[in-house]
Amino acid sequence: MRRAVVAGLVLTSTVFAAQAPPAGQPPGIDVWRIDSGAVDPSRYFGETVANGMIGILSAPVPFTSAQMLLNGAYEPRERGGVDSLVQTLNFLGLHVAIDGSELRRIDQVSAFHQTLDMKRAVFTSAFDYQDKATISTAVRALRQLPYTAMLEVTVVAKRPITIQATGTIDGQQPGVSQAGDDFRSSLNDTTWFANDMVLNGAESRTVVLAAASAKGPLQRLTLASAQSFIFDGAPETVTRQGNGLTFTSRLTAGATLHFALLGATSSSVHSADPLNESQRLTASAWVQGIRSLVEQHELAWAELWKSDVLVDGDDATERDVHSMLYHLYSFVRADSARSIPPMGLSRGATGYLGHVFWDAETWMLPVLLALQPDLARTMLEYRYQRLPAARRNAFANGYRGAQFPWESAQSGEEDTPLCCLPTEIHITADVAIAAWNYYRVTQDREWLRTRGYPLLEATADFWTSRVGAGGDIEHVVAADENAVDVSNDAFTNAAARENLRDAIAAARTLGITPRPEWASTRRGIPILKFPDGVTREHASYRGALIKQADVNLLAYPLTEVRDPRSIRHDLEYYAPRVDHENGPAMTQSVLAILYERLGWPQKAYDIFRSGYEPNKRPPFGVLAETARSANPYFCTAAGGLLQTLLYGFGGLDITDHGLVQHPTKLPRAWRALTMTGIGRHEQTYRVH
Repeated sequence: MRRAVVAGLVLTSTVFAAQAPPAGQPPGIDVWRIDSGAVDPSRYFGETVANGMIGILSAPVPFTSAQMLLNGAYEPRERGGVDSLVQTLNFLGLHVAIDGSELRRIDQVSAFHQTLDMKRAVFTSAFDYQDKATISTAVRALRQLPYTAMLEVTVVAKRPITIQATGTIDGQQPGVSQAGDDFRSSLNDTTWFANDMVLNGAESRTVVLAAASAKGPLQRLTLASAQSFIFDGAPETVTRQGNGLTFTSRLTAGATLHFALLGATSSSVHSADPLNESQRLTASAWVQGIRSLVEQHELAWAELWKSDVLVDGDDATERDVHSMLYHLYSFVRADSARSIPPMGLSRGATGYLGHVFWDAETWMLPVLLALQPDLARTMLEYRYQRLPAARRNAFANGYRGAQFPWESAQSGEEDTPLCCLPTEIHITADVAIAAWNYYRVTQDREWLRTRGYPLLEATADFWTSRVGAGGDIEHVVAADENAVDVSNDAFTNAAARENLRDAIAAARTLGITPRPEWASTRRGIPILKFPDGVTREHASYRGALIKQADVNLLAYPLTEVRDPRSIRHDLEYYAPRVDHENGPAMTQSVLAILYERLGWPQKAYDIFRSGYEPNKRPPFGVLAETARSANPYFCTAAGGLLQTLLYGFGGLDITDHGLVQHPTKLPRAWRALTMTGIGRHEQTYRVH
């Protein structure tokens, strides 16, 4: 959990066996593809295809997507509740019948397997249906079109067959009970629409559309989706059946039918008229044709993959790294002013209500800052646009400046559920530190003036009023979330100090005189120590098991502790005290970075692998939050682990002059580490 719970909860958990790689280098590993092998529906954790706005979850059922999410579509699930990300109307629902028999279950087909192609961002399924047909499907959340996705279908007839395909918009398909039930209970007053859009020109064409609109749980949010069939070759005659579209095709032996179900979604958060918008976007994509849509999608992803991390000599790890990068790239897009929840747009997204935590700025943004600065900028734009709400939050709590909420959704107001304390206030410093680091990497002075400095100034003002007498910061939840309502938490205090330091540096960079109280407040904030010099986690800490890293964060990503001896002493004290079974995965990534920087690459490598191997879930190795949980995809862990590659083994460091590389050593299993498209100059760095 990422929340500090006031009342204790009893949780039932399952221990999952780690998917450890075989000894040595497994032969024939494709570093860009993950294949399911034989699918076991009872041990199936879906994979997500997403484009930063739409997230589509796979299912172990032919032609089926388990859920569809729309980034930013929030509404409370119940009265008195906080904003929650709700599922949108799934426009990729498809029912296919061959010779009158509908293919609805995995046991109706043979050789069923699925593959995620990360390089092209496409999820495919393939299977045979009796002696009648070989079928493959491909799902894409189109990268070039933020609200549009496509389910492509290819049927090769083994003998003469009749195919009937029916599209649905509500997403209710057999075999998807859990996701379907949640969806069915979350939306209200669904209304279906039909429309023909005639495209005039040298040759008149008609787009046959189906659309649906629905209200959110409390009737505040309107969601809408539209769909249309699109054909490669001679079009079939599409008619309406019930609430969707249908067509029938007759194939001779050896013939191929190639078509796609194309659609778009919108909400009242994204458009003043989401119903019309979803139909317009669908028709606009329809005229481009299947081939063009796929080509533009792949070109957009090829641009993203110019920034990559390559592990020479260890294909298994390189594929894991590509999976982590694929998910981060999938869950955010430039110029959207949206950030990344801990679970992105995946199966687990609604578990934390789709809220944005410190996970975004501390764990994911540093990776994107090195590889894709434009994606990092849009995450900070999300915070900047909610700066007025953060100011109101500080005022309501009796402070100056801006206090960012522990959990943020659409409004930017505090959306932490009432079960939990919203006093993990280091989030305010996390946002500010990320803003200053963005400037340091990009050297974008205009951005600093218009966006970064307002964030740094307001957050620094918050700390001048939040810090108590003697410099103490009391009544907080620590970064180690086992520590609730403590004083002088090491990470909180150190982050506040860096926030104030960075605000002073930003002011001077812009020729502004810093407020005198920023420096005096910073000097008074203590970092507690035990008698032997080890940093004390908080004032009442006496050696208990910790949920996740806190003190060790002072050496990275913070710079409070720089002396190698102090870093080592803190590591030796706290590493054995981490709850690796029940704590989130990113702790190991920080420990690995620190051991690498101390010159112990093999120990760092072992910790790096232990940070995600026990968290992989079948059949695609999607990452759960802990070794015992079942809530993938935890992209916070992906962010932390990728930081191990970039800022640990890769030797990168963020300085006032941009990214620099320090000498480093690689573990025995790796021949070289190559990082491409790094920073504002898109440089290539290599470690041998």
